[in-house]
Amino acid sequence: MKADGLQGITRSKTRTTTRSEGAETPQPADRVKRQFTAAAPNTLWVADLTYIRTHSGWVYAAFILDVFSRMVVGWQVSTTMHTDLALDALDMGLWARSRAGKDV
Repeated sequence: MKADGLQGITRSKTRTTTRSEGAETPQPADRVKRQFTAAAPNTLWVADLTYIRTHSGWVYAAFILDVFSRMVVGWQVSTTMHTDLALDALDMGLWARSRAGKDV
């Protein structure tokens, strides 16, 4: 590479995260006490939010999972991360389960 005048890219050693180091940030309550098991379907749902960088900006996705079946029961994608993103994913999960005759 050196003979051809090429040089590799040097990346920084620090890793950027969404958690602030050292500062006490408020944490949501752990309502399941880190016990991600369920005895039957629809007894415990968990949620996750993620974000993906695209050429045109960030895209945010919310997922609702049934812990028993490990199945995604609801999801939503948006270009903004507002409360409606998670609530729409929850609404989709409730609608899908009631439509299948499995009331929550």
